Amino acid sequence: MYYIRLAFRDRKFIIIFIITVLFVLAALFAGKLAPNDPIAQDSQALLQAPSRTYPFGTDQLGRCIFSRILYGGRTSLVIALVVTLLMSAVGIFIGMVSGYAGGRTDTVIMRITDMLMAFPHIVFVIALVSVLGTGTRNLILSMTLISWTMYARVSRSMVISIKNNEYIEQARLGGVRKLPLMIRYILPNVLPYLIVLITQDIGSNLLTMASLSLLGLGSQPPTPEWGYMLSEGKRYMQTAPWMLVYPGLVILVCVIIFNLLGDSLRDILDPRNETL
Repeated sequence: MYYIRLAFRDRKFIIIFIITVLFVLAALFAGKLAPNDPIAQDSQALLQAPSRTYPFGTDQLGRCIFSRILYGGRTSLVIALVVTLLMSAVGIFIGMVSGYAGGRTDTVIMRITDMLMAFPHIVFVIALVSVLGTGTRNLILSMTLISWTMYARVSRSMVISIKNNEYIEQARLGGVRKLPLMIRYILPNVLPYLIVLITQDIGSNLLTMASLSLLGLGSQPPTPEWGYMLSEGKRYMQTAPWMLVYPGLVILVCVIIFNLLGDSLRDILDPRNETL
């Protein structure tokens, strides 16, 4: 409750939070906001420039780009949110186990983590998707299996710093088992400081997913998805630039918004902040 009161006293956070909510609501209510069917083809309106009927123009099949962007928000934002929640949950759990157990368990887990962090994540994701096959499920699975390492590192260091505190020792002496102890006493002290990383990773995962879809490894047609819309539009860069401009701007704005939201949360959660 204390952090919530601080958050809603910060004008910057309120503005960014409202914009984020509007983006999410636009994706959720795309069916009511979209002026046209996102997959309906119109042979009489191929590559039509922006107009009243088609605010963002049409693509090579005569589909409304504005409607496809609204519906694509469901796919792009939902996948980014799901991937972020899954990989943060996996990473936090592994990091807490590693930090609390210590010894050989900690050494083995951290060496595996170091191995995965030594290479660019997107290379591993492309390799996994190529093996498992394209599609939304395989994309989510691949990104989750590779991208948990940062959360493991951060949560491990935080667990090591607090696991010997007096209240943890009292809970241990009181007979609380390891798993309930980590969930009830350690996790609530670790999670607030990881919320910033989780929020910023939504934008990063959105950008990664768009990159993979641009390569044809993400959602498959006719499902509207921002990255795949860029993939379709790159062939018409000179004749129909709106096919690239509008999906690209939406991705750019979303990434910036989630990064700014993470920065605002970091300022709010920083105990050294004296401005709030």
